[in-house]
Amino acid sequence: MRFFNRSDDDEPAVRMTFLCVENAGRSQMAAALAERERECRELDEQVEIDSAGTHPADTVHPVVVEAMAEIDIDISDRVPRLVDLEALKRMDYVVMMGCYIAEFAPGSFGGDSREWNLANPAGQDLETVREIRDDLSERIADLFDEIEQEVSASV
Repeated sequence: MRFFNRSDDDEPAVRMTFLCVENAGRSQMAAALAERERECRELDEQVEIDSAGTHPADTVHPVVVEAMAEIDIDISDRVPRLVDLEALKRMDYVVMMGCYIAEFAPGSFGGDSREWNLANPAGQDLETVREIRDDLSERIADLFDEIEQEVSASV
């Protein structure tokens, strides 16, 4: 079982975070898509979702907000956040979006570290951002398939 033992029954069984440099595009889309997937699978109490960046931007990229609005997900009020290295130690899944971060090695924090090599939506046209969003949506669904199996096996 890859999940950490939780000392408190109120704690989620699975903690995940999506990381990139600016936390203004891919990681914001991934977190929002994961939140929707969590709700659809009725795993609200079992899965905790976070996103952050090593050098957060001031705002989420407007084209990312627009692409997500097309699928009825509003991320217009989200603010990029700095990664909390201590919080990473408690994560079961650390998913890097494909940006190189020299001073950062997510594999050293424990949990399942993954690298999703996705194009950066910054400065891209809407059609390209839609493709990134749709790719993320598939990856998130696959990740939740794994999580659902693990959560079911642990009950």
